[in-house]
Amino acid sequence: MFSRYAGKWIPDTPARRQAIRERLSSWNAFSNSSPVEGIEIAIKTFWSADKRISLYVLGDEFTGDSIDEVLDEVDRLNRRDARGQRKVRIHGIGFPTLFSQSQFPEITGTRFGMLMRILCERNGGAFVASTAPSLIASGLDSRRLRRPMSRFKI
Repeated sequence: MFSRYAGKWIPDTPARRQAIRERLSSWNAFSNSSPVEGIEIAIKTFWSADKRISLYVLGDEFTGDSIDEVLDEVDRLNRRDARGQRKVRIHGIGFPTLFSQSQFPEITGTRFGMLMRILCERNGGAFVASTAPSLIASGLDSRRLRRPMSRFKI
């Protein structure tokens, strides 16, 4: 999304946050809909023993073959230390884009929610799923939410 910051921390400024919102509002990337590759790159690139970091996985569907395979792979990548702490905390935000576009919701959105709920729980994070389609249209501007985000429950 921002090749200028590949392998680097993105500065947290009001202008950068606005640029992220603008980019996300028009983002139309297709992928294999698995968070494993991104988690692996983030851990290998940004983890350091002298600081605690959190990863945020944003998505709307999981099309992979096995939730268990993803969980096992992330467990391998994000091992516990001697104190039982994971290298990084993993949080997730789910967007119901497929639910809002069809009268027959796709199972891939539900699978994403199931995967992320378990993944976040195992890795010290939290998962929230937007219940407001306006979240997507507003470019993640929480001030425009009509309803608050809530914990995903299955």
